[in-house]
Amino acid sequence: MSGDKKKKKIKTIRIDVNKCNGCRACEVICSAFHASPKYSSNNPARSRIRVIRDPLSDIYVPVYAGEYTVAECAGRDKYIIDGKEYDECSFCRASCPSRDEFKEPDSGLPLKCDMCEGEDEPLCVKWCQDDALILEEREEDLPEDPGPEEIEIGLSALADKYGLENLMDTVARMAKKD
Repeated sequence: MSGDKKKKKIKTIRIDVNKCNGCRACEVICSAFHASPKYSSNNPARSRIRVIRDPLSDIYVPVYAGEYTVAECAGRDKYIIDGKEYDECSFCRASCPSRDEFKEPDSGLPLKCDMCEGEDEPLCVKWCQDDALILEEREEDLPEDPGPEEIEIGLSALADKYGLENLMDTVARMAKKD
């Protein structure tokens, strides 16, 4: 064993709000990519990126979908941009119970940016003509593998909660998938 830690590649989209012109091409391509079948329709409500817009003030802020949260956050800060007040939810990336953004319009299921899985780069980045969306990649150290004791503690907790038979059935099903 070399002692080198395992690395994980993390992709993020850096947003330069000063370059966004509000064209919403990112929303259009994202919703088309996630249509079923792919590229068969365009419904911006299915997009994993939204442009918060105030065209009279020439303010456009792209926000892409993050993790789902099961509860409303307590943050209700206000932001003033060029004299207009926005609440914290306007720029939040989470899909949460208190608002309709980043939810599948037909089912209500939460949406999350998947960086256009299977593509070289997210299509919103590729289609942004003003380079307001920039793909950034970095490497992070993966946590060390848990020792056998930690795995046993986790399995014991699962067995206590769901029953040993259910746990064994689930592990058997998972093993068949591989």
